[in-house]
Amino acid sequence: MSAINNMRRGLAPLALAVAVACALGACKKDEAAADAGPAAAQQAPAPTPESVVSATVTAMSPDQLRTEASKAYGENRLYAPAGNNAMEYYLALRDKQPADAGASSALTDLLPMTVIATEQGIAREDFADAKRLAALIEKADGQHPALSRLKAAIASSETAALARAENQKLTAEEEAKRQEELAKKREEDQKKQQEAAKQQLAQQTPAQPTPAQQTAAAAEAERQRAAAAEAERQRQAAAAAEQQRQQQAAAQPAAPAPARAASSELRAISNPGPRYPQAAQRAGAAGSVQVEFTVNSDGSVGNVRAVSSDGPRQFQREFEREALAAVKRWRFQPVAEATTTRRTIAFQQ
Repeated sequence: MSAINNMRRGLAPLALAVAVACALGACKKDEAAADAGPAAAQQAPAPTPESVVSATVTAMSPDQLRTEASKAYGENRLYAPAGNNAMEYYLALRDKQPADAGASSALTDLLPMTVIATEQGIAREDFADAKRLAALIEKADGQHPALSRLKAAIASSETAALARAENQKLTAEEEAKRQEELAKKREEDQKKQQEAAKQQLAQQTPAQPTPAQQTAAAAEAERQRAAAAEAERQRQAAAAAEQQRQQQAAAQPAAPAPARAASSELRAISNPGPRYPQAAQRAGAAGSVQVEFTVNSDGSVGNVRAVSSDGPRQFQREFEREALAAVKRWRFQPVAEATTTRRTIAFQQ
């Protein structure tokens, strides 16, 4: 019995030593995990111009991208949150349809706001989001003048923050809390910034149509094209009928006629179309102008004026000017007496 007691007394110190060693090992592991926390967060791969647009967005069709971009723009999701913002939708749309003028124009408008958002992300030390925004800028315009400055600012500010964090030795719990507060502040700042950015954009470019207006303009342009096609079909049919009538008349004995035939029916000899304003053409804008004019007895045109016009407001004056210039060049067959009439001039691509 005494031998057993002696053995127990001998093992007790050994068990105590093992327990202390295990406790010390666990503490070191916790400290290592705490030290690795901030570093691990920094090791996440930074977005690149090739990866910054989410796979979900890239998989959408052009029509879906156009709809979602317009919706995001209207809801002030200009460049955030990641994977659901106007910048990503327009970038994906441009990849699928490089000639889409609406996407290129929208990206040009959104770039200055994204640059400001990147600078603000650097200021609050939200380097992950700043890198994402910089990647969006680089994908939109790889030669943007602010790009190199933003990348250098991110690198230097991140290095300083890491050095400061090393000195502070935040625990894993403190780092998690800091990241949570940073994410909350990011969401609040982005919401305010994007709303202010949209208001600023509207003030700076009041004449530029919104994506929703561009969609409506495209629909109106399609309607105008269809109306013009129908008008051209009717004109050709009337010309064919007139040609047939003239052929039949030529086959019959001609009756004596005065030296110059005059008629009250207006028959165009030359009616060249208007010049399409370059600014409207680049913007994909369409419109029409109703013009009133007088055909003189010799077939010349006078008293030309614009009665009404439609289309984007910023282009209506140009449409009217070109329509009036075109009608003044028109010529008709001589008529018995001066006749005033109206015609609608369409502008469409």
